[in-house]
Amino acid sequence: MWIQVRTIDGKKTVRVDSLSKLTKIEELRKRLVTLFDAQPSEQRLFYRGKQLEDGHTLFDYDVGLNDLIQLMIRIKASEPICASTSAASPSTGESSDESNSSDKENKEVGDIIDARDVTMGAWFEAEILEVVKEESETSNSQNQTDGFIYKIQFETRYEDDVVEMKSKDIRPRARHILKFEDVKEGQLIMANYNYDDPNVRGFWYDCLISRKRNTRTTKELYATLYIGSDLMPLENCRLLFISELFDIEKPGTQLTKKDLMLDPSASPAKRQNKPECDHCQDNPRRKCKHCACCVCGGKNEPEKQVMCDECDQAYHLECLNPPLTAVPQEDEWYCPECKNDENEVVKAGEKLKESKKKAKMASSKNNTSRDWGKGMACVGRTKECTIVPSNHYGPVPGVEVGTMWKFRVQVSEAGVHRPHVAGIHGREDDGAFSIVLSGGYEDDADNGDEFYYTGSGGRDLSGNKRTAEQSCDQKLTRMNRALAKNCNAPINDKTGAEAKDWKGGKPVRVVRNCKGRKHSKYAPEEGNRYDGIYKIVKYWAEKGKSGFLVWRYLLRRDDPAPAPWTKEGQKRAKELGLAMQYPDGYLESQAAKEKEAVGEAEEIKNEDSAPKTKGRKRKAKADSVNEKLWGSVLDKVAEGKQKFLQRLEEIFSCICCQEILYKPVTLQCTHNFCKSCISRSFKAEVYSCPACRSDLPKDMAMPINQNLAKVLAHFYPGYEAGRV
Repeated sequence: MWIQVRTIDGKKTVRVDSLSKLTKIEELRKRLVTLFDAQPSEQRLFYRGKQLEDGHTLFDYDVGLNDLIQLMIRIKASEPICASTSAASPSTGESSDESNSSDKENKEVGDIIDARDVTMGAWFEAEILEVVKEESETSNSQNQTDGFIYKIQFETRYEDDVVEMKSKDIRPRARHILKFEDVKEGQLIMANYNYDDPNVRGFWYDCLISRKRNTRTTKELYATLYIGSDLMPLENCRLLFISELFDIEKPGTQLTKKDLMLDPSASPAKRQNKPECDHCQDNPRRKCKHCACCVCGGKNEPEKQVMCDECDQAYHLECLNPPLTAVPQEDEWYCPECKNDENEVVKAGEKLKESKKKAKMASSKNNTSRDWGKGMACVGRTKECTIVPSNHYGPVPGVEVGTMWKFRVQVSEAGVHRPHVAGIHGREDDGAFSIVLSGGYEDDADNGDEFYYTGSGGRDLSGNKRTAEQSCDQKLTRMNRALAKNCNAPINDKTGAEAKDWKGGKPVRVVRNCKGRKHSKYAPEEGNRYDGIYKIVKYWAEKGKSGFLVWRYLLRRDDPAPAPWTKEGQKRAKELGLAMQYPDGYLESQAAKEKEAVGEAEEIKNEDSAPKTKGRKRKAKADSVNEKLWGSVLDKVAEGKQKFLQRLEEIFSCICCQEILYKPVTLQCTHNFCKSCISRSFKAEVYSCPACRSDLPKDMAMPINQNLAKVLAHFYPGYEAGRV
């Protein structure tokens, strides 16, 4: 296939051919090197607002045939800074090392500076607290450092934290405001901008003026901003606050605290940044439940406020229910809304307790009847296996090899495989108790007495999806690690392991599901079947068919009972009477549904018969005022009941409320409306038909068309419920 790649400014568009859905992003970057004269490290690719990252394919981002990808070419961060330095002193020919060393001589403890936030690229007011010699002896000219580490403290950011910075990220505090008339194109200045919402105040960035418009009525400035950790250029940005433009001070001209003590008037003006809270605009006298106590909204006594580690909402100690007398000493504190119900926590060996929350639910009454067959994967259990605990290894007493169940929930109730949906049941620090083979992974291979099983994870299941394509590498954690624990070999997170005595490993109960029938002849044709005990022979990591890393396991059968698919197993199942097990009431429910379906089919057949058609025509003739309208409706009788009702609803719907006529009133112009709708029109002193605009008398009587009302009530019984 082919796609189009266009630069972010729209000046150049190139068609790239000979691609496939599985083309890697890094391969696409290499194709664009000669087309756009940009190295892969200088390319930023965007598709539908998402940045394309290496390691993924075009399929991962849903890039299709002839789709457009935008390209932003990085500009080295040093270019604008170097340009400003040379512009400030065009006659100097000093090397970068000399400038850095002279710069260091003027940076001392107590200096008032501007420091760059290395993640945002924005500048904030700060003060140097300590200067430390840098340990690594790298090239200063390459790293743009002077060999020292500066420990600084931001005045308006990170509270009281001390941050370590290098010389390239600090400079003298900006204190000279530039007039709009003095700003020139190509000049590097510092201005306020919000790249998320350019119409409100943001943070302070380096800006290279690209365009200036100065007329009697219009004053505008456009610039290229340098944002982010890599100082990406953001072109054609309109500066909103043109009265707050700061000149970038030369190195070595920073003020110190001593200077401010001698001359307080020389203190630079505090720059105004984007407020931390968009709701109260950081007004200390205004109550706000978003940035202060979420109960009272008060900002008083911040030392007596606690913040929930789950919802990030703050609470005064006295506003909690029940109130606290002191700040909790726990590392993680949760508010009453986020804290788990202690009654839901069940200790080992204890019976499940009923929580206060669940006691109020309708399901706690146990008086609901199941409608079998409408998605049994997540339905609640009506009984629970108490013969063995949930962490039991090996066979479940009383459950023979070859036992079959219609639904997964029955397998869970029998205690063979407890989860309703998950394919592996186990504990990461203990091992796996059981698995289900349902053919969910493309790398699975089933040979009956042994099979290759793929671990879980590596899929994006957001949006309540049960399964999805492999989208990232699997890791040997959680259920994958639990399954590896069953192998009779030490755990190896990198390459896996193989057991010398595989029969000495922990047993795994294996259930085969009918969904795996399309991949394996050993899977049952219906429902789920218990196939006995298997053990892990080896496990390893390899690149799967999707191109991502997956963990694979070789399981081999170790059960004295014959396999259900063999002749011996089938004979044994017949002797034990191992037939398909259905839930209580399932077969009766299915029979009732089939009987109901047959009845509905006969009713529809009778409705389309001649006597029924005559009945419809007889009811329609009673409404003689709408004779022409009924003619177009009755033409649909021959096409069946559904077409007839659709046409009836289309013709006899009120154009005011867009619903079927309720208490219909037929006007002199033969248009029909709900009585409430036409009355509302008269109350608004509009005395004309809403459909044809013909004049109506102000004192017009509005009798209800009883014949039409009866016909509509017959075909749509109960439609008038709730109508006024």
